[in-house]
Amino acid sequence: MKTELDVLAIVGPTASGKTALSVELAKRFGGEIINGDSMQVYKGLDIGTAKITFEEMDSVPHHLFDFKEPDEPFSVANYQRAVRGCIDEVQQRGKFPIIVGGTGLYVQSVLFDFRFTEEAADLEVRERLERELEEQGAAALYERLVAADPASAEKIHPNNHRRLIRALEIIEVTGKTKADHEDDAGRAPLYRHLIIGLDMDRELLYERINLRVDLMMENGLLDEVRSLWEQGIRGVQSVQAIGYKELYSYLEGETTLEAAVEAIKKNTRNYAKRQLTYFRNKMEIAWFDAEQGTTEILEKISELMKDFER
Repeated sequence: MKTELDVLAIVGPTASGKTALSVELAKRFGGEIINGDSMQVYKGLDIGTAKITFEEMDSVPHHLFDFKEPDEPFSVANYQRAVRGCIDEVQQRGKFPIIVGGTGLYVQSVLFDFRFTEEAADLEVRERLERELEEQGAAALYERLVAADPASAEKIHPNNHRRLIRALEIIEVTGKTKADHEDDAGRAPLYRHLIIGLDMDRELLYERINLRVDLMMENGLLDEVRSLWEQGIRGVQSVQAIGYKELYSYLEGETTLEAAVEAIKKNTRNYAKRQLTYFRNKMEIAWFDAEQGTTEILEKISELMKDFER
């Protein structure tokens, strides 16, 4: 099938069946899968993030998994740049990009005109402002910010030199205030896209989550977390993920293993609820009942895709 779509996205709460569906869709439409989960970018975080296995990939190319070390930072702006580049590469090979994951902001940031102030950076400007701070004092730079961006000045204390310099840097680099730089971002679509959402009865979803956590523990989640802990990986973004932070508390003697596992289940259920709220409020999505099964959903999506044939 030839389609006018640039990209397809599959979203939904954790444990809703996105992985199996995405592989079948990729095989049917000549697709390649791009990771849409903020934690599956990290090496060594496999069991706790429910990362797809080599066998589950079923020869379908997968991108942006396992390419960051667990102690490296990774922002949504980093993700946005990486995925947009990946989409271009997949399309140049004549394949169809399929983004799959549950991190709503990450997926949204790729498909729509999201702009992040961290992109408005210029090292030379920043270094010059730092010299001016040292030579003229914070009061002089703060007066400049009050004149140029009173809204930001209200939120920044004159002694917060890092934020003060950053606000002035944004103005110099973009010609706009921080608020103006981000205003109306995230609304305009950048790709012809279709977003497929998986949902199911809430109680059934919670049962699946609880079962999945039990299976993760049986499959060695504690050993996976202990390995990270023994490597001295502390206080970084990756191990704040659900499943890791709770077991870190256990390893550090702050709670029992039983309580840690129950906390994982509870926090995962709460996360799934937040995921659904975000998806329903932020994006236009074609929803499917995950209980129908992969085969039936695949057929319905295929029918939907016919509207985009060329």
